[in-house]
Amino acid sequence: MNIHSTRSRKWLALGIVVAAALPLAACGGSGDNGGGGGGGSSDGGTDPEAFTVMTANENTVIGPTLDALAADQCKAENEALPIEHQKIAQADTVQRITLLASQDALPTHTIAGTALIRPTGDLGAAGLVGDLKAALEEKDAWDNVLPAAASTVEQVYGGFVSLPYQYNIEGIFYNKQIFEELGLEEPQTWDELAEVSQELQDAGYTAMAQAGAAGFPLTRLLGMYIFRNVGPEAMQAVADGDAKLTDPEYVAGAEAIAEYAEKGYFGEGFSTRDPDATSNLFLTGKAGMAYDGTWLLSAINDPERNQIGGENVGFMPFPAVDGGKGSIDQYPANAGAPMIIAAGQFGPKVKDWVACIAENYGQQALQDTGSISGFAVNGEVSDISENTLEIQERISGIDETVLWFEALMDPKSNSLASTNGTLLTTGQMSPEDYMAALQDSIDANR
Repeated sequence: MNIHSTRSRKWLALGIVVAAALPLAACGGSGDNGGGGGGGSSDGGTDPEAFTVMTANENTVIGPTLDALAADQCKAENEALPIEHQKIAQADTVQRITLLASQDALPTHTIAGTALIRPTGDLGAAGLVGDLKAALEEKDAWDNVLPAAASTVEQVYGGFVSLPYQYNIEGIFYNKQIFEELGLEEPQTWDELAEVSQELQDAGYTAMAQAGAAGFPLTRLLGMYIFRNVGPEAMQAVADGDAKLTDPEYVAGAEAIAEYAEKGYFGEGFSTRDPDATSNLFLTGKAGMAYDGTWLLSAINDPERNQIGGENVGFMPFPAVDGGKGSIDQYPANAGAPMIIAAGQFGPKVKDWVACIAENYGQQALQDTGSISGFAVNGEVSDISENTLEIQERISGIDETVLWFEALMDPKSNSLASTNGTLLTTGQMSPEDYMAALQDSIDANR
């Protein structure tokens, strides 16, 4: 086919200079949370001999869940196109996928590096990334993708070209028992959050458990304040050059987080506290709140770690900012590591597989492993914790999501945001200087 030969010539040229291409491709980072780019197609593909799925060694859920589907709900699809598995270390993703693409040897359904599969990335620009939305719409299966997941994938990657096998939202977990004892209600605004934090601190609790040593948990709060204040397109405007982090409404976010930290609401030693210690602080009843992602459910559902009991764990969105343009209903989210379909293999049998996955994966993963995906749960599940079900139901009702603070930043600026986040919250760097340094980095690395 002409599409095939054009793709081969393009990647033959890239293969000659693959060593030079790798550093550029690696800028996106293979560890990014989310799914890949745009510019692909679901038309004109030729079915392969097998439905080859390449996943990360670190992921122990996708492969077994797909095998369960192959033996049951997707048995017909598997008989028509048998599933086969390949594994790769996630840290090697960018280099390996770049090489396979240059050899015209991509697996049918594969993990990929984020930067590679955006519309401007090597795979996205070459038309090697399949358009999953088009395929699912063709098969009348698009409704099986939750609106929240579609919103997240499209925002991060410029098109719906990654299946959301994992899906997480972020928000504030809180101790219901402590809140009840102190007569506290879920804060709806940032000012109310500050008031609740003061009451928790006065009662001897760490108000907000946060892992300052990791850096990014602090910038998560900064970013959420900006999204609530400026609006859901706040960071896209910065990425596009239509706004700067040094604009007053952006600096206000750094000022708010710095002030929150200065009042001691993160507790003593937060700047050296790692994520595990932070989770333990909350799950042992020493902290009233903890900002985290719903990946914390694994610890919440572990009776050895969760000493306060699942019934005492509540979850709420990041509060609104008075006068802000964002909505409390816009949750930050990510959709796991990118899992794309190679456009050249997007034939009828592969489309049938994708449609069957979209219809059945949500229920299968939730039942088998308690894992939340970006797919609808089209079936009954049993023996699932109330906390997990509550989050699944909440996700199902979300229409619009926002990204995390650094999602659209280059790797150097991403790292700088986290590193300087500790300096900002410990008073070693002013809000103005923090935002100026970060904006300078973004400008220098466009």
